[in-house]
Amino acid sequence: MAKYRRKPVVCEVVEAIQWFPGKEIEGLNTDSPETAETRPLGQPLAWIHTLEGTLEVSPGDWIITGINGERYPLKNDIFRVVYELVEETNPSLI
Repeated sequence: MAKYRRKPVVCEVVEAIQWFPGKEIEGLNTDSPETAETRPLGQPLAWIHTLEGTLEVSPGDWIITGINGERYPLKNDIFRVVYELVEETNPSLI
């Protein structure tokens, strides 16, 4: 079986904890009846529409913007394994 490595693609991300207080993330919804619910630990609940449907977003998750502008949440532990910070020394190369 052949093995493949993911090509390096630069994408925009924002840590979901930044949505509180008063921060807006395009596509992140905190104004529905679902947000009145709390998780067992009392953490706020938000959600985002993705290509796979509506997904929950928790504080500490990352909101990834894909190459076609689609957005999706990613748990912090997975984010730390898959992504690394890109130094923007020459933004025209990105």
